[in-house]
Amino acid sequence: MPATPSADLVGVLDVGKSSMKLSIVERSNGRLVHHVEARTPPPRGKRIRELDVKSIERWLVEGLTAAPSRDRITLLVPVAHGATAAFVSTDDDDQVLAVPDYECEEFEQVALEYRAQRDPFALTFSPWLPRGLNLGRQLYYLQQREPATMARVANVLLYPQYWAWRLSGVRASEITSLGCHTDLWRPAEHRCSHLALREGWDALLPQMGKADDILGFVRPELASATGLDRQCQVICGIHDSNASYLRHLSSRPADQPFAVVSSGTWTIVMARGADLGRLREEYDMLANVDAQGASVATARFMGGREYAQIAGAGGSQRMPTADALVALVHSDIMALPSFSETGGPFPGRPGRLIGAEQLDDTRRVALATLYCALMVDQLLDALGAKGDVIIDGPLAVNPLFPGVLAALRPDSTVLASVRGGGEVVAGAVLAGVAAPAGTREVVPVVASRDLHTYRNRWLEQMGIST
Repeated sequence: MPATPSADLVGVLDVGKSSMKLSIVERSNGRLVHHVEARTPPPRGKRIRELDVKSIERWLVEGLTAAPSRDRITLLVPVAHGATAAFVSTDDDDQVLAVPDYECEEFEQVALEYRAQRDPFALTFSPWLPRGLNLGRQLYYLQQREPATMARVANVLLYPQYWAWRLSGVRASEITSLGCHTDLWRPAEHRCSHLALREGWDALLPQMGKADDILGFVRPELASATGLDRQCQVICGIHDSNASYLRHLSSRPADQPFAVVSSGTWTIVMARGADLGRLREEYDMLANVDAQGASVATARFMGGREYAQIAGAGGSQRMPTADALVALVHSDIMALPSFSETGGPFPGRPGRLIGAEQLDDTRRVALATLYCALMVDQLLDALGAKGDVIIDGPLAVNPLFPGVLAALRPDSTVLASVRGGGEVVAGAVLAGVAAPAGTREVVPVVASRDLHTYRNRWLEQMGIST
C-alpha cells in the first residue's frame, strides 16, 4: 500500500559505502529541518569482510534519539547502496548470518566457476564484475564454500530492505536493488534469472514490494529506545542511485529523455530513453531498474574514490579554482584512467599521472575535477544520452565540475542539483511529498574549444581515436 501524506516529518536514512546520513524533512514541502552524517564504519573480518551493521545501527539509534521533534516523525525511508544483502536466518531467532562487503577479495576464489553459471548479459544486462559486485557471486560463494551457513539462510534481504527490516521487523524485497547488477533479475521479462531459479535463490527473496510501500510500524523496542512515536511507519526503501534518479523522474514528462549523474563513492550515469542495445558488458555498462520497474541504460566508474586518489590527501580537503583549471587545460598535465580496480569503462588500464609531479594541492584537486568530467562525458557519449544532464551529489556542489561538463557538452543543458543529495528529496517523494527537483542551469567555466582540444589529447594518450 503506497504511503499517503498525513504527517509532519519524514526521516530518511541513507547508508552509503563511504558515508551514512540521517535527514529529517517536512512532509508538507520537503524542507530539510535536520541532518547528521558520519563516515560509514569500515568492514570487519579477516576472511570474508563484512559490513559493520551493528555500529551503523547504533549510530542510527543515537541519531534518532538526538533528533529534534523526533516524536513528529511518522515515516522512515531507508536508502542504501547496491551489491549488498544481509543473509538472515529463520524467523525464530532473527539472526544475521552475514552481510558481506562487495569488495572482499575472497569472492575471487569462485570467479571462474561462477562465471559459467550466469545468464547471458543480453538477458540480465548485468555485467561481469570483480569480487562481490555481482550479488549472485556472493550467494554462490556461500553455497560452495560455506554450505553450513547457507543452509541456515531463510531470507536474503537487499540492503535497503535490510534496514527496513531492522526498523519495522518486516521482510521484503524491492526491484531497484534486485535489478542492480545482481545477476538475479531479467529486467525485460520482469522476473528472476535462470541462475536464481535453478539454484533456488528466488525462494530466499521475501515478497516483492514497491519502494513506497508501507511495511509496518517501527519496532516497539526502537520506539522505546529513541522516543519515536509507536505509530511511525516504515516504507520498503530504495537503492541510492535510483533515489537520485527518482528525484528527477518524478518531476518530468513521461516521454522526456534526460540523464542523471549520481555522484558519491560511485559516479553513476543513468540515461532515460537511451537504447539498451548500446550497452557493452566489458565497459561496465548495465541496465538499472527504476522504482517504476522500467529498465534504464546506465554506465559508471568509481568516481569518488578515483577523485580522492588523484587529488591526494591534501587536495581532497580543498575546492578547485578556475585559474588552476584553465592552467591545466592549456598544459600537457593529465590523469589517465583508471585509479580504481573496481568497475569502470576502461578495465585493465592502471591509472597514470602525466606531468603532475610538482602540482600543488590546488592544481591536484583541479586535475581530479577535470578527470571526472572527462570520464562522465565519455559515459554520456557511450550511452547516447539525450536531453538535459542533471548532476546530483558531491559533484553538483563542486564549484567547477558542473561548468566543465557544460563546456564539454555544449549541445546539452547541464543542470546541478541545489537541494542536497537526491536520496533526501527522493525520500520525500516516496513519502508522497511533491518536492521540486531543485536545479540550477550551469554556465561553462572554460572555453569549449580549448577543453575539446585537451579532451582529444587525453583520448590520444589512451590510444582512442577522436
